[in-house]
Amino acid sequence: MTSAVPSAWPEGNAVIWCEGAFNTTYGKTAHGLVRRSERYEVLAVIDAAWGGRDAGDVLDGRPRGIPVVASLEQALRLTGGDGRGPTHFVVGLAPDGGRLPVAARAAVAAALAAGLNVDSGLHDFLGDDPALADLAACAGVRIRDVRRTPPRPELHFFDGRISQVQALKVAVLGTDSAVGKRTTGWLLVDAFRAAARRAEMVGTGQTAWLQGAKHSLILDSLINDFVSGEIEHAVWSCWEDGRPDVIVLEGQGSLLNPAYPGGFELLAAGRPDVVVMQHAPARREYDGFPGHALHDLPTQIRAVELISGRPVAAVTVNHEELEPSAIDAACADITAQTGLPAFDVLRDGAARLRDALMPWLQDADARRAAAAAAGHGDGKG
Repeated sequence: MTSAVPSAWPEGNAVIWCEGAFNTTYGKTAHGLVRRSERYEVLAVIDAAWGGRDAGDVLDGRPRGIPVVASLEQALRLTGGDGRGPTHFVVGLAPDGGRLPVAARAAVAAALAAGLNVDSGLHDFLGDDPALADLAACAGVRIRDVRRTPPRPELHFFDGRISQVQALKVAVLGTDSAVGKRTTGWLLVDAFRAAARRAEMVGTGQTAWLQGAKHSLILDSLINDFVSGEIEHAVWSCWEDGRPDVIVLEGQGSLLNPAYPGGFELLAAGRPDVVVMQHAPARREYDGFPGHALHDLPTQIRAVELISGRPVAAVTVNHEELEPSAIDAACADITAQTGLPAFDVLRDGAARLRDALMPWLQDADARRAAAAAAGHGDGKG
């Protein structure tokens, strides 16, 4: 499913189902929607284990005015800034394999019966369940399976038009899955915008789509023959749509992850100019796969640079399992290992990361100016 921006956002008021997974790596879709959402106004997260807390405070120690509630019934009593109650029920789980837990199916049925639209980014397509489809029809609401691929005639093959894109392309890759690549990407977009530079993110997963990334694809559900073409089309469309100065590409998985090897396609088809590497220093094994040791950071950086022929310019730190007092030391250790600057953008913002990327943006600016002077300023030469 590709992203389409309706005439007015937000689409409605959402409650996010994350029972048993909030503040774990299996809750990363809910986490993304708590931290940022243009598609919805988020009214609440549902997870009884954290009921009564502020969702932002649980995640980042920063209240966001989004309560965690223990049940759908509690969530239905809430109202948004428009004075209306919930209109959307979003499945905020991201379990291994993308399958819907049994308990969540009952929650989806209850949400449909209550008259809520349901959005899900899982591999289990809820709209194909006859009982759930009947409930939706009776209630006059919609089930939207975000990972459902477009019809094949609408998919794209790689054709080389990526060479027309004159924006600086920054890929945010990582050393593991569920390590914070998307969050870093959004923060980097915000930092460039704060510096009066036009910046957009190309989302490659269901959470970025749910958050409202204007140009998105769901990479892990695409047929392999079309992956490169859909990446190219999303980046090219982003360029054609608004001629941004910077396009940030959201990475998926990691090059060496045994279950979620990702990043190859972004490097080959998205052809970034520079790469940012997201890393969790406290992790020793790949997320969710005990016994599979995480490849060390220098090795992962070398792999990215060998495959892409482009530099890794900086490392961004996921501070999970680190005491606050240990974060600066972890960044210093990364710099000592790699020679690269290291930043905790979730704690400190992405201004310093943006500044570290400015030489590449200046190069892109110079290329655009040269193209304009040669009569190719429309990016189609």
